Amino acid sequence: MIETLTYHLCLLGCAGFGYKLIESRHSQPARTMWFLAGFGMCIAAGIVVLTPAMEVLAGPGPVFAWVAPLMGEELKLGAIGFAVAFGQAMWRGEGARLVPHALFTGATMVLLAACYALSSPERVGDDTVFPAGGLPFAIGDKILFLVYGLVSLGLLSSVFARGARHAEPGPLRAGLWLLVIGVGSAFVWTLWGVDDVRRLAQTSRIEAREDLVSSVLAAVTVGLIAAGATLSAWSPAVSSVLGRVRAYRAYRRIEPLWAALRAAVPGIALDPGRGLAAGPEFALYRRVIEIRDGHLALRAHFDPGLPARAAAEARRAGVPEAEVAATVEAVTLAAAIEAERAGRRFAPADDTPEPLADADADVAAEADWLVRVSRAWRRGTQLNQALD
Repeated sequence: MIETLTYHLCLLGCAGFGYKLIESRHSQPARTMWFLAGFGMCIAAGIVVLTPAMEVLAGPGPVFAWVAPLMGEELKLGAIGFAVAFGQAMWRGEGARLVPHALFTGATMVLLAACYALSSPERVGDDTVFPAGGLPFAIGDKILFLVYGLVSLGLLSSVFARGARHAEPGPLRAGLWLLVIGVGSAFVWTLWGVDDVRRLAQTSRIEAREDLVSSVLAAVTVGLIAAGATLSAWSPAVSSVLGRVRAYRAYRRIEPLWAALRAAVPGIALDPGRGLAAGPEFALYRRVIEIRDGHLALRAHFDPGLPARAAAEARRAGVPEAEVAATVEAVTLAAAIEAERAGRRFAPADDTPEPLADADADVAAEADWLVRVSRAWRRGTQLNQALD
């Protein structure tokens, strides 16, 4: 099951790279985006080529036993090379010097293939076995991959981390930090090869297929780097969904306060039948306006001396200082509703209550304040009794 999940993560990562290529074809240099796509395709192919399904497809014989492991290593190496090229192109633009690292990558791939050929691998069951004469070349193959991967990924991590530290808060910065984490996962994935070196030195054999830990680390790397590189494409949609969820939660949380004010001043409900028909953001906006209208409708019933007494009683009751203002607001509203029912009015000069929120606050900020007031409203029964 974990292997299936790993393959699906790779598939989703590649789909993300493909979507990014389409989405940014007019806003990003094609070369940069192809480097990103090359990384995703290479790392996913490097995992798939060593899967049991591929072994069944290729059939028994030298194709899978000899060629597939070499292809897997070369594809992983190519993925790291593409990732470094993408990082440099993204950071330095058209002025990026890609030739030195491309030559480094090409030379490493040739040396890797030579070491693998000289190691004379032989497939025995689920393992690849090396003779005594080929063992030094097999170990050299693994060490070469480790050195290349760790050096390249260290360079790439520094590029993304530098960009993330200097970027303005927002999708770009979040995407860069996701890339940093993804490169960190790739670093761990590459470092996992130390276990292959240890096993080779001890037993002269390693697993022919990609082991589970390595596959999962590679898939996580694909997912994180795909998410970081494509964040600007899908973050608006995610932000929209999260905004609707937040609006709905705020809409429900201020319901006790709104219901009490509507019972006291029924005229504040603009259209009770519509509810959430127009969406949670609009419903929240209407509910905030209706609460403000109810507050203003009760202005003649606010006791001007109550806020100071309520604040003192709240502090004596152990209400946290950050919640005192919301508690006072809830208590004075409850008292105004009771005064309206009893027909008590206060002097015109003192009848203007403090506003529910800053006059310049947006709907989200006022809704956050009303959530706090509503929470204080629900727990304010004892305080109201103490002030009666």
